[in-house]
Amino acid sequence: MKVKIDKLGRVVLPKPLRQRYSLRPGTELEVTERAGEVLLRPATQKPTMVQIGGWWVHRGVAEPGIDWFRVIEQAREDRDVWNMGIHP
Repeated sequence: MKVKIDKLGRVVLPKPLRQRYSLRPGTELEVTERAGEVLLRPATQKPTMVQIGGWWVHRGVAEPGIDWFRVIEQAREDRDVWNMGIHP
């Protein structure tokens, strides 16, 4: 798909694309710049880590520079706190 930027810098996303991703007027988009490209995605993104059958599984694209060891460590700490009964 190709779109054009108008003189005010606006881009109109084609209707099939808006429908597929449930993009409605007022939807906030996050703009990410990567090497040679610009990425638009809804600001309310689903988590990239989900728990399936007791295992943490990565889905989607992680933010650049994410510290996966810290993410895993935090998940373990949260689990330990929950198991000790110190949860809200």
